[in-house]
Amino acid sequence: MERDSTVRRTRAQQKQQKQQKQQKQSLYYEEAAALNGLRSRKHKPEVSAGLLGESSAVLLLLGFVCLLWLLVLLSLQQLIISSPGLFNALRARKHLERITSVGPRTVGSPENEISTVNYLLDQIEQIRTESQTGPHSITVDVQRPTGSFSIDFLGGFTSYYDRVTNIAVKLEPKTTAQHFMLANCHFDSVANSLGASDDAVSCSVMLEVLHSLANLPTPLKHGIIFLFNGAEENILQASHGFITQHPWAQQVRAFVNLEAAGVGGKEVVFQTGPENPWLVQAYVRAAVHPFASVVGQEVFQSGVIPSDTDFRIYRDFGKIPGIDLAFIENGFIYHTKYDTPERIHTDSIQRAGGRYMRDLACAACVAVLSWFVALLTVLIVALLVTLAGRSMFWYSHFYVAVCLYGSAAVGKILLIHTLAKNLYYGGVSGVDLSERFFDVSLLLWCCALLFLTQRGLCSAYVPMMMVVFPLASKLLGASLQYSVLYLTGLAVPYVHIMFLIWVVFEIFTPILGRSGTEIPPDIVLASLITLATVILSSYFMHFIYLTCSTRRILAGLGSVFVLMFVLVCCGLFFPYSADPSSPRPKRIFVQHSTRVLHALDGTVERSDSGLWINSLDYSGMQHITPHIPQINDSIRSRCSEQLPYCGFPWFLPVKALVKKNWYLPAPEVSPEAPLQFRLLSRQDTEWGTVKMSFEAKGPSHMSLYLRPHAGASLMGWSFGDGTPRFDLSGEYFIFYSHGLDAPAWSFWLEIQVNVPPDEGLISLAVSSHYFFGPDRHSEQLESLLKRFPAWAFPSSWVSTYHMYRY
Repeated sequence: MERDSTVRRTRAQQKQQKQQKQQKQSLYYEEAAALNGLRSRKHKPEVSAGLLGESSAVLLLLGFVCLLWLLVLLSLQQLIISSPGLFNALRARKHLERITSVGPRTVGSPENEISTVNYLLDQIEQIRTESQTGPHSITVDVQRPTGSFSIDFLGGFTSYYDRVTNIAVKLEPKTTAQHFMLANCHFDSVANSLGASDDAVSCSVMLEVLHSLANLPTPLKHGIIFLFNGAEENILQASHGFITQHPWAQQVRAFVNLEAAGVGGKEVVFQTGPENPWLVQAYVRAAVHPFASVVGQEVFQSGVIPSDTDFRIYRDFGKIPGIDLAFIENGFIYHTKYDTPERIHTDSIQRAGGRYMRDLACAACVAVLSWFVALLTVLIVALLVTLAGRSMFWYSHFYVAVCLYGSAAVGKILLIHTLAKNLYYGGVSGVDLSERFFDVSLLLWCCALLFLTQRGLCSAYVPMMMVVFPLASKLLGASLQYSVLYLTGLAVPYVHIMFLIWVVFEIFTPILGRSGTEIPPDIVLASLITLATVILSSYFMHFIYLTCSTRRILAGLGSVFVLMFVLVCCGLFFPYSADPSSPRPKRIFVQHSTRVLHALDGTVERSDSGLWINSLDYSGMQHITPHIPQINDSIRSRCSEQLPYCGFPWFLPVKALVKKNWYLPAPEVSPEAPLQFRLLSRQDTEWGTVKMSFEAKGPSHMSLYLRPHAGASLMGWSFGDGTPRFDLSGEYFIFYSHGLDAPAWSFWLEIQVNVPPDEGLISLAVSSHYFFGPDRHSEQLESLLKRFPAWAFPSSWVSTYHMYRY
């Protein structure tokens, strides 16, 4: 009994001591919360203070990321699943194969102006005949407009077109309609490409949509105009001719533009508006698998993507709202010989405070410092790879770049936080640090949300997701027993973020293969991978402070980085591929050109001929020289600053992007239809200017370069609204094309003379480009093309450059 009493007394004392200890702890927490301006922790769920094991943390995060990436890939496959019964994709595929069977369809060529036009008209007539007894009527009009406009694309230039082709089809109830929606595609293609995805597949889809709607048993409420335009690749000319000149354009209230920046996959809405949200709502209701992102719209309209669509013409010149849809997958073969019907899946067609604030600020500085150091490290690595001559190794091996640059970025972020944990935060518990860095991530995403909202950008929904979902999941805690639930709370925003990252790389990786010789692509790609790493790691930083050690993780990342760096520098990963299943071609322009420079009196001052070679990517001729030794740095061409556009026949104003050129001497070219250029008249006006009129007769594609001399300035011309636009370092670029049976190109210039120059008022150059017919090739050009390796894709044509002084 005495022993039992003693035991009871001992237990009572222990219980009393435990209660006193808990009361003291409670008072301590309340005082701490009051001092720091924090909410009281009395009502906060208790979390374990135990740290995560290094292996547990790695497996948990790696499994989470891999699971989400698998979910993204599976969702992308689901987006192109067909919906049988709503649309006959097989019939549309037959249209696609027939349109592309004639070969490349450049503006002015018989394949574009006759063969394709006749096929489209035949199919439309069959649809009209088949639906005659139905409730709809079909009207067809072939338009061949002439006009000009200025556009701030590729630095800005003026475009002039003459008798390009449009096929407009009006579908409306037999009781007529007052309002129409415009559906637009283009059937022309760039030279040397069948243009299956860009944009024959869209025209095939529109033919089948026309067939389906025309045979509906009940009439449509409003009408539809189907525009098959034949000059989009000439920088949006045919769409301008329709929307500014066709009488039906006045009845259009909205439009849908079908385009391509890749081959196949799911078409994505990447531009809408301006304003009119009902268009997006209608798309969401009508589409079986709606697929859109305002992030894509804001990136595209920012100008960082060197491309444009007819959307701009309808928006800017027609002042009507619309939707821009495009295939984006596999952009590596966009505008190449690999853009064939076989690569377009039928399913793609079917689819169509106080101290706490100081601590928080310090933690934010640590996070930003880790990101800055990671970016700096990755850029240094990218620079070393470029200097080693291994640039663009990732073009055919993208995941090697992820391993190289990604491991460097993750390793640096992890190293900075590990050093901060051990050296700066030595006396702070891991759980407190974990919560602090979670709040840092939340704070930075809130700043991003505030910035985008103030700028009025719709992309603000992305940081909004990264604020709402993690904030809700924070209530679950961050220790081992809650980690799975915590990551589950992050699943929704992270799946969407990973999808957006996939879209960015799917678009930009191929673009870097045609972005010119002046932008180091490894710097750009490394920056994008670092940005993706920073975004994905933002809510994983605090796991570093929950782990016991990061030594093995850092060792693993370092091993991956060293291995990848050595393999890349050894040249194991070749940038290009001729594999038919997944081609990664090197893009090259080859022109057999003759240049003739005329003096002020009209006599020939100098002339030469050669094969002018342009590389569209940063590697230049580095990989071509071993196959064709004559193409080396000894024949590098230099820009002649005193001549318009450096004295070379630029097809488009991209000389600032493609400064590395090669000029291999070759015999003179003699086109069957040579350029005929003459000055028609010259007169001094009463207001002190000189007005000169000219006439040019040549092939369907010509470029005009104007360079006023010192003491003279260009005051007016016959293009557009009459005001010269886009002075490119003292030069003007005018792009011209025409369809069949076009008259001679006539234009005038008005020049203000301030100080009479000794060498005339202006230097004017005309380059003629022969993309089809017997003038397109020469023996020297054909001989050179045969020597290029299989993985190279040389776009070739014959051109002439004539320079005059007046």
